[in-house]
Amino acid sequence: MTSNLQTADAQTAEIVSSAGIILPEFNEFAIQFGNFGIRWYALAYIAGLLIGFYLLKREANKADSAMTSVALDSLMNYVLIGIIAGGRLGYVLFYNASYFLSYPLDIFKIWQGGMSFHGGLVGVTFAMMLLARRHQIPVLAISDRVSMVLPIGLFFGRIANFINGELWGRITDVPWAMVFPHSDGAPRHPSQLYEAGLEGLVLGLAMLMGYRKGWLAYQGRLTAIMLIGYGASRYLIEFAREPDAHLGVLFGVITMGQILCLPMLAGGLYLLMRERRR
Repeated sequence: MTSNLQTADAQTAEIVSSAGIILPEFNEFAIQFGNFGIRWYALAYIAGLLIGFYLLKREANKADSAMTSVALDSLMNYVLIGIIAGGRLGYVLFYNASYFLSYPLDIFKIWQGGMSFHGGLVGVTFAMMLLARRHQIPVLAISDRVSMVLPIGLFFGRIANFINGELWGRITDVPWAMVFPHSDGAPRHPSQLYEAGLEGLVLGLAMLMGYRKGWLAYQGRLTAIMLIGYGASRYLIEFAREPDAHLGVLFGVITMGQILCLPMLAGGLYLLMRERRR
């Protein structure tokens, strides 16, 4: 046992000492006015929402669209509230509940960081349900359209994570390993870029292909593809992503991110089988 631990420590030390691509420290502000400005992460949210809204507006203008322009205008506000409220509460509950129980006022300090995609997904789901009830539109017709443009926001968000030097990967000796600013100096997986590629580009191409094949006519299909595609991508990337320091690898085998992906995979498979039966 002792020799195995010594071997593992030696391997870790060798990886840490190996050269990696040293990244410069990027300015956290995309647009800056003195000590204030628009941060990259905020710009990613804005870009994802605006581009997604533009594409959905074009689709809503079609005669056979299930989403009217009036409903789409409301959707923008509903989704924005769902993302912020759900994303923040998800982070509080899933990732750092003990801290926020001790400092409850810090829940509202969103500018300090701390958002959960899975929490945001829950928030957006409730928002879509409220919108569907108000405008008498099938909720899956709404979720299919939101799913269709979601990879755009995911792509920009992960690029912003990379620029901010946050949510980096585990220590590695792969040739493209990177040393992030304000880290421990060890070469790590650029897991933010992995997520931008799989959750953003690959999933986005799948949505584009589905749209061109007319899958919007099959309610729930694009939603299912999004849930399965994101759930599987995130689950795999978690093996290369550094777990949260205060959580680590739960039970020695799985991360919190992977646990939260399991309901997504189950929900996506259920919708896919339901749609195929119909």
